[in-house]
Amino acid sequence: MKILVTGGAGYIGGTVAGALLEKGHKPVIFDNLSHGRRDLLPAGVEFVEGELADRSGIESLFTSAKKMGQPFDGVLHFAALIEAGESMVNPEKFFRNNTASTLTLLEAMLAEGPRRLVFSSTAAVYGEPETVPIAETARLSPTNAYGESKLLVEHMLGWLNRIHGLHYASLRYFNVAGAPEGPNGVTRGEAHEPESHLIPLVLDVALGRRKSIRIYGEDYPTPDGTCIRDYVHVSDLADAHLLALGALEKHDRLIFNLGNGEGFSVRQVIESARRVTGHPIPAEIHPRRAGDPAVLVASSEKAIRELGWQPRYTQLDDILRTAWIWHQKRYA
Repeated sequence: MKILVTGGAGYIGGTVAGALLEKGHKPVIFDNLSHGRRDLLPAGVEFVEGELADRSGIESLFTSAKKMGQPFDGVLHFAALIEAGESMVNPEKFFRNNTASTLTLLEAMLAEGPRRLVFSSTAAVYGEPETVPIAETARLSPTNAYGESKLLVEHMLGWLNRIHGLHYASLRYFNVAGAPEGPNGVTRGEAHEPESHLIPLVLDVALGRRKSIRIYGEDYPTPDGTCIRDYVHVSDLADAHLLALGALEKHDRLIFNLGNGEGFSVRQVIESARRVTGHPIPAEIHPRRAGDPAVLVASSEKAIRELGWQPRYTQLDDILRTAWIWHQKRYA
C-alpha cells in the first residue's frame, strides 16, 4: 500500500513509517519539520515538506499520485502538538494546529484523497477516569486543552464517517516510550526539542546532561503520591497502527485504547531507570502541573481481542532498556 504519514519525521510517525517499509508498503512522509527530524527518517523513504493547513498542497499531493497511477491507499495522521502543559498556557495554538489543521486534511481527503485514516489520538480524551483500567466506553472529559483538541477531531471523524463514509480508526494511546530494535540495532528513538517527557528526561540525568529529575506533585491519591501512567513501547504501537489500517478494509469505524495495561508511578519510573542505567538519578519535588490526572491506565483488551494485537514489551525495565540504548547513541 501507498500511505501518507503526516508528522512522519517525528518519534512515533517515523517508527511507524519504518514498520510500513519493513512490511513492503510505501510510506510517504509529510512533515513541516517544526518538531520532526529529517535525519531520523528511515533510509530511502519519500519525504514531502509541507503544512497541513495548506489544503491545496495536500490535494495536489493526492491528485499527482493519481495521475501517476499510484494513488494513496490511506493516511496515518500523527502531525500534532503534544505538550499537555503548554496547552494550558496557549490552548488556541492547539485548537488551530491539532483540530483546525486536521479538518483541512480531512477536507482534502474527501475531495481528492483516500477514504481510510488512522488517527493518532490520546488517553487525554478521558481526563480524570472514573474507573481504572480505562475502557473505550469510559466518559470523555479532558482536563487539558490538548486532550480537548484531539477529542474534537474524534467528533469530526464520527460525523464524516456517518455523512461521507470516511473509514477511520482512532487509536487512543497512553504514554509512548522506548526505541525500536531491528537487525541493525536501535537506530531511532524519542527526540523532542525541547524535551518534556519523563523517560528521556530521566535518562538525561543518568547521562549527566541534567542535574536532577523534577517530580511534579507528590500529593496525588496514589500509593506513593506521584502520578501513575501506562507506558507502551513505540514498536508495539507501530504494530497496532498497521493492524488498524488493515482492519479498515472491512470496518468503517474503529476505536481502540493502546497501553500496557499496568500503571507505573513517576517514582517507579525513576527507580526503573536507576536499575537499567546504574546511575543514582537525583530527584526534586515541584508543585503539580495544571491538567495532570492522577492515574491513567489503559484497558487494551479490545485491541488484543479484535485487532489481534500482541504487545511484546510488557516490562517497564525492558522499555527503559531500549530507550537507554538509543539515548546513549544519540548523545555519544
